[in-house]
Amino acid sequence: MFIETEATQDPRTVRFLPGQSVLPSGSLVVENAEGAGRSPLAAALFEIAGVARVVLGTDYVDVTLTPEAEPDWDRAKPQALARIMDHFVAGRPTLADGAVEAEAGEADPEIIRQIEELLETRIRPAIAANDGAVELKRFRGGVAELAISASVVSFLGPIGNMMRHYIPEVTSVREYRDLEATPGLATREGRTVQRLLDDEINPAVAAHGGYISLVDVKEDIVYIRLEGGCQGCGMADVTLKQGVEAAIMRELPNIAAVRDTTDHAGGTNPYYQPSQK
Repeated sequence: MFIETEATQDPRTVRFLPGQSVLPSGSLVVENAEGAGRSPLAAALFEIAGVARVVLGTDYVDVTLTPEAEPDWDRAKPQALARIMDHFVAGRPTLADGAVEAEAGEADPEIIRQIEELLETRIRPAIAANDGAVELKRFRGGVAELAISASVVSFLGPIGNMMRHYIPEVTSVREYRDLEATPGLATREGRTVQRLLDDEINPAVAAHGGYISLVDVKEDIVYIRLEGGCQGCGMADVTLKQGVEAAIMRELPNIAAVRDTTDHAGGTNPYYQPSQK
């Protein structure tokens, strides 16, 4: 059994990808060892010294260390890998009998309140100078789905960083137009492309008022959308071919092409249909 690991925006948290289903749907957040009785897997992970939090998702396990234990990841990571591997090789259930994971569509009212407060006190004042507006459309499965005006779409990356920093339950932030089900985003390729966009590509294009969204990954094709200052830009094709496509193919050699779904003339998306490949 091979388990992948991914770094996250929080240096205290590492994501483990066992390559198989962890939960059938939704997620389970375990904040301490006392609450780990709902999950044999979480209980095993809390046996590692310094573990402060465990999040179980459909195909991932996030493990967070206390601030004091963060420098010990070199010690904690092999222990976490061993416990996760033992759990799945032994065929143990992720949830104890009678335990129910949070449904993907459920939202904790307290988390919603925290997101709304962060939008009101920090984010909206910061984008007001650019005549920007942002609204929370939905929060589910750790994803905050926002409606954000085109004038400030390049702020989406920094907004996501801020939300993840202040509200650990937020694992990612997406533009609400991407609400439709796109299974390709949950694949290894989809997660890798999203990480590249979040960590490397969007911070660079944000300097020019742009933002690049991942629309979908289907077979060996990545579909993206250029927004903000990137939309209609005469250098968009150069940005796509020499920058975005090159970075994605370098990380994922199995990807054959990266296709731009943006209407650079009008701001709509006339030639990308989710049913097409």
